[in-house]
Amino acid sequence: MLEIRDLTAGYGSSEALDRVSLEVPDGELVAILGRNGMGKTSLCRSIMSLTPPGVRSGSIAYDGTELVGMPAHRIARVGLGYVPQGRHVFPSLGVVENLTIAARTGPESNGGSGSEPWTLDRIWEMFPRLKERRSNRAGQLSGGEQQMLAIARALMTNPTLLIMDEPSEGLAPIIVEHVREQLQRLKGSSLSMLLVEQNYKLAIDLADTAYILENGQVVFRGTAAELDGDEDLKRRCLGVGV
Repeated sequence: MLEIRDLTAGYGSSEALDRVSLEVPDGELVAILGRNGMGKTSLCRSIMSLTPPGVRSGSIAYDGTELVGMPAHRIARVGLGYVPQGRHVFPSLGVVENLTIAARTGPESNGGSGSEPWTLDRIWEMFPRLKERRSNRAGQLSGGEQQMLAIARALMTNPTLLIMDEPSEGLAPIIVEHVREQLQRLKGSSLSMLLVEQNYKLAIDLADTAYILENGQVVFRGTAAELDGDEDLKRRCLGVGV
């Protein structure tokens, strides 16, 4: 389980996160929603120990291991996989190179919750389009294909918790639906996931628990059904239904 307690982080004199507390239970998908600039990406970067922002106080623990102050490469070895906003694939490297450069094997790499480890064959099964494009450089892929590659690259680290920052950003609706299907499959494998997403329907369809961030603070925590039934909250904090 990922447990965040009273996390405060910021950029210079500005605070991006103000005493944020949340949990990602084992095997569940937790969605973080909010308008632009409310601290969602800052939360992901703080968990992964990517600066800026700088963590100022609070605790980030995964399965009892404190992550604050731990370098990013060690956090990955603890079992956290990260799909950053904007994909950030290596454009000059091939599809296979992008995947194998991130691959992690060994006794600590169990593919999530004791399931079979992630290999190229398993990636090709989940993302057949990447198999078709495996001889191409990443920079030659479409936006949707690059997003598939970014998710697949994170899976090749064999995480037990997958953190995704806006995986549907900039994608055509038909590609968003494909991403949703793949995330649903991952959820079915009992992989724990933290999903930051502005696409309300995508997030609410997948989430067990939802949080809303506003000005760096948690203003809602509840089930997906509870959030979906609160029309006033959705209008005020997300612009949904306006």
